Amino acid sequence: MTDMAYENYEIEEKFQAADKLINEGKIAEAATMLEEILADVPDFGKAHNHMGWLYETKFKNFKQAEEFYRLALKFAPEYPAAYYNYAYLLSTLRRFDDLENLLNTALKLPGISFATIYNEFGLMREIQGRYDDAVHYFRLYIQNSFDSKTIETAAESIRRCNRKRELLDNR
Repeated sequence: MTDMAYENYEIEEKFQAADKLINEGKIAEAATMLEEILADVPDFGKAHNHMGWLYETKFKNFKQAEEFYRLALKFAPEYPAAYYNYAYLLSTLRRFDDLENLLNTALKLPGISFATIYNEFGLMREIQGRYDDAVHYFRLYIQNSFDSKTIETAAESIRRCNRKRELLDNR
């Protein structure tokens, strides 16, 4: 059973409570609540995603975080947050082949933020030193953004890539 077909409102309510605890900085309580959810419903993908996020950002256990993200994608393949979070982890780990595959899959997902995905493509290409490709993706980020601040962030990313190209290509 996947999250999309899952209709246990008590579990969903408990999940929302765990999410609120995370937002309030009550990490241990949130982790305990998410573990309880997964003990009751092992295929609740959104809970796996949140556990992955906790393990990545709070506990700095990237291996465990990846396992949770993989389970999130398995059980909730249409949950955009799992793609974003797993992408951030893969970028941190500089696993670019895996990241590129994940981002290409995410682009096919209904409800995904194209701007976010294109930004991740741009950052990946920038890290790889492929500045022309990075600029291309940052332009797609702008094209798919509807917020002035994110558009300015993308414009700054383009300026940064152009400056890096200027400094590094003219040695």
